[in-house]
Parts: sequence; C-alpha cells; structure tokens
Amino acid sequence: MNQQITDQDFSTMEKLLQDKNQPLLPKVGDLIKGKVISVSNSTVHLDIGGIVTGIVRGRELIDESGEFSTIKIGDEVQATVLEIENENGELELSFRSAGHQKAWNELQRMLASNDIIEVPVTEANRGGLMVKVGKVDGFIPVSQLIPEHYPRVEGGDKNKILEMLKKLIGQKLKAKIIDLDESDNKLIVSEKAAWENQQKAAVANYKTGDIVSGRVTGVVDFGAFIEFGEGLEGLVHISELAWQRIDNPREIIKVGDQIKAKIISIDGTKVSLSTKQLQNDPWKDVINKYRVGQVTSGKVLKINPFGAFVELDQAIHGLVHISELSEKKIAHPSEIIKEGEKYSFKILSIEPENHRLGLSLKATTKEAKISESKDIKKEPVPEEEKVAKDAKSKSEPESLPTAEKPAQKSKDEKKDIEKEKVKKSEKTKKADHPEKEEKKTTKPKKEKI
Repeated sequence: MNQQITDQDFSTMEKLLQDKNQPLLPKVGDLIKGKVISVSNSTVHLDIGGIVTGIVRGRELIDESGEFSTIKIGDEVQATVLEIENENGELELSFRSAGHQKAWNELQRMLASNDIIEVPVTEANRGGLMVKVGKVDGFIPVSQLIPEHYPRVEGGDKNKILEMLKKLIGQKLKAKIIDLDESDNKLIVSEKAAWENQQKAAVANYKTGDIVSGRVTGVVDFGAFIEFGEGLEGLVHISELAWQRIDNPREIIKVGDQIKAKIISIDGTKVSLSTKQLQNDPWKDVINKYRVGQVTSGKVLKINPFGAFVELDQAIHGLVHISELSEKKIAHPSEIIKEGEKYSFKILSIEPENHRLGLSLKATTKEAKISESKDIKKEPVPEEEKVAKDAKSKSEPESLPTAEKPAQKSKDEKKDIEKEKVKKSEKTKKADHPEKEEKKTTKPKKEKI
C-alpha cells in the first residue's frame, strides 16, 4: 500500500515539474513578486502566487529605494527570499535587500544616461557635502561644487571652509553621478558637472580675443574669478593680472570690483581671462628707460634661494642672481640683502621680448671700492700738514744732490778736492817706485870693529 502511494506521488511530482504553467518554488536570494495581504508597523504579509505566504518584518522593512514606505493592502511588490521556511512555516522575505538592489540598479542607469538630478544636502565636512540620492547616501567633494558655492577662503583655513559649507545644509542642488561602486557603497556626485552642461550654450556665444565686463567674485592666491555674461565665470591667473611681478593678487584686486578682461582661452566651459593684456606693455619701452651697464637704484621685493626680485619702477622688475650679490660665496641672498631695502644695482642684461632684466650688486660694490681708492690718492694735503712739513725740512740737513741735477760747489770745497787729488797722485807714485822711497828713509849701518 505504502509502495503504491510512493510511486503515485513520484508520478504526480514528475508531471508537475514537466508542466511549464506550474509556479516554481523560490530559492534563497531570489527576487519574487507577491500581493500585500496585511500591513502593520512591524510586519507585512504577502501572498506568493496562492502557494505560500511570506512575511517581511523588523529591519527588513527598511529599503534604499523608498518604494515600500507607502505600501497598502492589494499592492503588488517585490521582495528577496531570506529563508524558505521560518518557525511559522512562512517564507522569510526582505524589502531591504530588494530595495537596495533596485536602488543601485537605478543609480547605475542614471550614471549611464548622464541624468541631472536634484539632491538635498544633509551634512557638511571639510572635504565636501553629504547628500541623498533617493535613499542612498552620496558625497559631493569641494572640487565638484559650482563657483557660486565653492568656499574661497584666504589661506585655505579649514575651519572657515567648513563654516561656509554648512550654510548649504538643507538646500537642494542640481548634480550628476560621476562615480559609483556598490561593493564599496560609494556614490560620488558633482554639482559642477551638471552646471557645465547648462553653461555650454552660454559659452558658445564667446570666442578667444573677446573683451568682457564682469564682477570679481573671488580672489585666491593663484588669481581672481570674474563673473560675466549669463552666469559664466572665468579665471584671471596671477600671471595675467598685471605686467609686473605680483606675489599676492589681493594687493591689486578685491571682491566686488567691476573690471574688464580679455578672453585668452576657452576649454569646454573653462574660460581663462587676462587683464594685463588690456594694458600697455611697459617692456616695449624699457630700452628707452634703462641700458646695459647703467647703475640704478632698486627695492628688493622678494628673496628666493637663487636670488632676489628687484623693483626698478612700478612696471619694470629685474632679477639679481645669488652669484651677482657678492664676490665671496654665500649660502643665501639674505646674508647680503633684505626685503624692502633699496640698493644700487648695475644692469647686466635687458631682454624686452622675454620681460627679463638682469642685475648685479657686486659690480656696483667693486666699482665703488675702486673709485674710493682713486679719491684717496687725489685728496689735497691739508694746510696744517703743509706747514708742519716745511718746518721739518728746514730743521733737517739737505739731502745729497741727485746725479741728474749736480749741486753748485763753493770755492773752498773746490780747493779741498784739488788737494785730495794731489795726495792721491803722490800715493800712486810711491806705490809705483818703492825702491826710491826706501833709499830716502833707510840710514847707513855702522860697522863693528
């Protein structure tokens, strides 16, 4: 009897498996559909194809897609199978898992289609803003904010940057998804990317060489931002603000200034501007003001390890290399010169086309020493020294006359000289005839008896 029932059951099951119209039993991890049959604060029951009942409870009710937050009886929804049978013989289901998958699938679609979305700002930190894309947390780095929201803070003070970013909490920003990684739960969005799409049409109305009028919206260490046209913004780099060297843009420009600038390049929606190109180039006339070999005064503006920048006038700045500061070897220019001080420099070279002028400090120092030594030699003798010298010369015997100018001799001196000559002559004769002299001086000897 039992054998007959078993065979019959196998036969029935085989027929059911072969019947394609029969619903298949779900497996763990499957995403299945069901109809809501009851809803409470802590549980939701689903009818799964009239075959089995499923239950969603606890934390599994929370999902990232937000689809299940307003479900009601009769709605058809999707859920992920967690267990085939729980303690009550029901399918254990999850909205959370199903919602997560559905939410990230939607994010992937947005990324692929470059959708512009509206995201609310929920938090701020020193690196950027936390936002929500649906129920998924996302992040906007500071570098991906539009110019209007970018925190331009002097010196890059992180606390001040954070204060400015916190002002955006609660606002809704238009942005685009630029990076997505479900495994790392990473979602990066960009306000700038969405803004650039809107600016392309406006930028198309301008070309390189155009002159624009605008307002300074920000001044930073590397330049100034100018807003012009229909919400466009361009950057005037520090090197394009003026012809002379500038260390701090804030010295010549400030936020709120109304200025004119020339468009020097356009790259997508990135516009580069120049204010100096609307001014006369002072280097065109530099050879009329200065010449090689000229010694001129200049103020030291900035000292670097390789030398110093010197202001000759408001528009022309030169460079004195460390090797041109002193005859001796030095480790740093600050050993010889100081910022803000004025010195005399000799111009070594002038290159108007390259806006360069070479200077030397040691050349002026060397020439000054030579000039000083010459002045010492030519310096007139004071009257007091002359009087003392005359008195000394009278008290001392006259020096012997030189061979070039023989002195006049007196008569007595001449007689003495003649006598000396006679004596010398006699001595010479005696030396020549010694036997005669001996006869005169030798006495005859007496003979002994």
